[in-house]
Amino acid sequence: MNTQSTYIKVASYEAKLGEVKKILLLYSGGLDTSCMLTWLSDTYKVPVMTLTLDIGQQKDNLEAIKAKALKFGAEKAMVLDIKEEFATEYLAKGIKANACYQGDYHLSTPMGRAICAKKAVEVAHQEGTDAIAHGCTGKGNDQVRYDGYILTFDPTMKIIAPVREWDMDRNEEIAYAKEKGIPVPASVVSPYSDDDNMWGMTWEGGEIEEPEVISPVEKFLTTYTLAKNAQDKEELVTVSFEKGIPIQLNGESLQLSALIMKLNKLAGNHGVGVVHMFEDRLVGVKNGGVYEQPAAHVIIEAHKALEKYVCTRNLNELKAMLDIEWGYLCYGALWYDPTMDAINAFNNQVNEKVTGEVTIQLYKGSTTVVAMKSLYGLSHTSFNNYGGYKFNVNASAGFIELYSLQMKLAHQINKI
Repeated sequence: MNTQSTYIKVASYEAKLGEVKKILLLYSGGLDTSCMLTWLSDTYKVPVMTLTLDIGQQKDNLEAIKAKALKFGAEKAMVLDIKEEFATEYLAKGIKANACYQGDYHLSTPMGRAICAKKAVEVAHQEGTDAIAHGCTGKGNDQVRYDGYILTFDPTMKIIAPVREWDMDRNEEIAYAKEKGIPVPASVVSPYSDDDNMWGMTWEGGEIEEPEVISPVEKFLTTYTLAKNAQDKEELVTVSFEKGIPIQLNGESLQLSALIMKLNKLAGNHGVGVVHMFEDRLVGVKNGGVYEQPAAHVIIEAHKALEKYVCTRNLNELKAMLDIEWGYLCYGALWYDPTMDAINAFNNQVNEKVTGEVTIQLYKGSTTVVAMKSLYGLSHTSFNNYGGYKFNVNASAGFIELYSLQMKLAHQINKI
């Protein structure tokens, strides 16, 4: 098996053999990073440390991952709990932006990469490592995110992406792991890989990437209940928002990270938030993915509805356009671009009045907003309840006569 390739490093930030003294590996314990821990030690012949970041993984055992890293060559293995920072500094911005990309993918991985890259640089500085390694492929989005974000925080940092360097496909990686005695979660008969955090689990590999094949979700969506197996009974949940951020679930006040993780289990019981997509990647290819995001989907649907309720039509139209742009910037590895700062500032202003309670019906994979209440709601009936605004139906006919004027004129001219 050939683990070396003809890959040529052309970027100045790519680490070369003999030029680095210590490597920090962003380590998930999956197929790629499991293989590369051994490969980095064998190839670069320098100490390798691993960093695993706790961002609310829904199925991973982080302590087991740490023990595995130490067993297979890490000089030091670190696990850092950054769940609440991830929720309040990253996911909160996504909630205010109704985070979506090309449909209902709520951008769990792009937001996760943004904070993980920043933390990697911080830890590298603390530990005196001069190179950061990650498990991204040469055909994916994450290499752009990690490399770009790491260099944003430290333009002098060297980066190693072994999957770009070695000449192994997934089956060869599996064989390499077997040869080295490294336990990995993938196999030839189960070639699926995932990225996992509290906002969602993204699945790819195998049949998922074949557009003409129905993804065999029974093989890999094992954390929650599949919609077809969910109970045949609806459940109503309430999410309370303050200035665009969820603060209560069914009347219970919770930190944002705890609320999201609790809602994952509740909504996951109904098979909510599973999305099949074939999306445009940054590097020009289209790729299939299945996304499992129970809490994210419920929160985004609830937030969109409440935001629409308290904002004017013009503001809703502008916000919808900027939400699309925000999603493309987030997906497109530009989290720290000034454009994002500007849109986030706009979103903060819009969400000043996104306060209230939303009731959502969960039933066999569906998420339906069925009721809302807010002091800032713009329904005329809500004002009537306080003896305020009264709708003057006498003005309707005159409004219609003027509102339809240009349409009427154009139609008459066409008849001439």
